[in-house]
Amino acid sequence: MKLVVVSAGLSVPSSTRLLADRLAAAVDRQTPVDIRVVELRDLAVEIAHNFTNGFPGRALADALEAVTEADGLIVVTPVFSASYSGLFKSFFDVLDKDALAGKPVLIAATGGSARHSLVLDHALRPLFSYLRAVVVPTGVYAASEDWGAEGLPERIDRGAGELVRLMGAGTAPETAVVPESDGSLPKPAGPDRETRADGGSARGGAVTRSHGFQVIPFEDQLAALHG
Repeated sequence: MKLVVVSAGLSVPSSTRLLADRLAAAVDRQTPVDIRVVELRDLAVEIAHNFTNGFPGRALADALEAVTEADGLIVVTPVFSASYSGLFKSFFDVLDKDALAGKPVLIAATGGSARHSLVLDHALRPLFSYLRAVVVPTGVYAASEDWGAEGLPERIDRGAGELVRLMGAGTAPETAVVPESDGSLPKPAGPDRETRADGGSARGGAVTRSHGFQVIPFEDQLAALHG
């Protein structure tokens, strides 16, 4: 699988790039991936020219193609004025509007204060939702005091694990998994269930797929609530 990491850090060394590398390493620990890092600071001039003449330079075109063909993305930006950086936004402005449709994306950001952590949900998540990407539930924010502190490694591993699962799935599940009425996890299919031709089984109105999860039709759930 191809993993592309987009880093909008400006300084060298950069805490944004450091977070990007840690996220990529966490993904690679959980499943082998081909990692490509796109440093936006190296593409700043070509991005600006693309806005004025409508054509990407060679390096920018290569980066845009890598993002389009990736199986998953990690995107990391520094926080400027309580939002993503202009360079970060400009790169995704010149990307084809359909390039990220259905693509798993792990969002992350760095900043000088923990007060900016809401940038993940107030700026980054809406941007990639608009681009029709599949944004993983866990976003990773790293303030200056987070480096070397408890909590950041766990968030990195959790976000990486969610991205791995989405990259491996390829597509969203066709049916939702519904817990049992007592709140417990669904039980595997037992011998008392009738096996269906499609590999699942049926008992009453409930259907259990071959992977063992029980799927209850909505009308049955509604009837149980009213009952």
